[in-house]
Order: sequence, then structure tokens, then C-alpha cells
Amino acid sequence: MADDPIATNRKQSTAEPGSDEELVARAVSLQDGNAFGELVRRHQSQVRGVLRQLTRDFALADDLAQETFVRAWDKLSSFAGQGRFVSWLMKLAYNEFLQSRRKAKRYSAAVDRFGNERTASHNQPVSAGTADSFDLEVVLAALSEEERSVMVMSFALGLSHAEIGAVTGMPIGTVKSHIHRARQRIREKFPQESAGK
Repeated sequence: MADDPIATNRKQSTAEPGSDEELVARAVSLQDGNAFGELVRRHQSQVRGVLRQLTRDFALADDLAQETFVRAWDKLSSFAGQGRFVSWLMKLAYNEFLQSRRKAKRYSAAVDRFGNERTASHNQPVSAGTADSFDLEVVLAALSEEERSVMVMSFALGLSHAEIGAVTGMPIGTVKSHIHRARQRIREKFPQESAGK
């Protein structure tokens, strides 16, 4: 019949989560996942809504919203309490959106560059209607995600193995292995593409 007063106080404190700032303080000082979970519940619809407006792509917006909350958890201690938490969160969401756009533009530029270089190397005229971009898509689709990433970073962006390692967190040996395996896979699957190279 007698309830534990400490347990009762804990139940009340979790039942009454408090302001965003209080939740942030709890999440940071106590590494309280429940407090952060409450912040996610409060703001996920708003973050997704803004990202859906920006991207006009529901799947991409959901991915970016998830990345936003992962980034928020990682950077939560940098929220200084100046201004509203939701504004800080939206800044993170917008930065995720900008990063995704930059990646998409770099990828598109890499596709164009690859097509132009291939056309020039075969002494064929460059035209907007060629299938070169499609060929690159097919070639990249044959690779694993890791292989595709390092190949694009190496050949399209011109990053060194060390730079790719710094970006991806992979050891240099792993980067080299992915590039080697990717080249081998391309030679096996597309012998006509790699002939004479």
C-alpha cells in the first residue's frame, strides 16, 4: 500500500517533462535519452514539415530529419540556451538540407564530368542527348555503397586516399581496397567500358 516516494517523484518528473530548455539540460547533464526522446517527439513533425517543403521529396525529408536529430544529439551540449531550442534545431535541419543539395550537385557534376571525359577520350562529339550519364549511373549502381562513395570522391572530386579516409572515417588501406575492388568489379561487369583504359 505504501508507495516508494522516490519512485513516485521519478514518475512525476517523467510525466511532466518541462520546457525544451529543461529537457536539453537533463539530456546533456545526465545523458538522459528519455529527455531527448521527448524533444524529438515534440519537434519531429515540424522538422519533417520544413524539410518536406524544402526538398519536395518525402523520403529525402524523412532521411534528413533523422540526420538532423542524430546531429542534434551529438551537438546538444553546444546549445547555449540563447534563443529557442526549436530555432537551433531548425538551423541544424537547414544545414542538413544544404549539405544534401551540395552532395546532389557534386554528384550531378561528377556524372557530367565523367560523361564529357569519356566522350573526349573516345573522340566523340559531346551532346546533351548522349547516354554517357546513364552509363555512369549503371556503372555506379553495380558497386556497393562504400565502393560507390570512394570512387566518386576519388575520381569525381579528386580527393586523395587520406582525404577520403578523413571524410568517411575509413582507414587508408580500406579506402584503397574499396577503390581496387570497385575497379575490378567495373572491369568484370563492363569490359567494353574499361577496354583500352
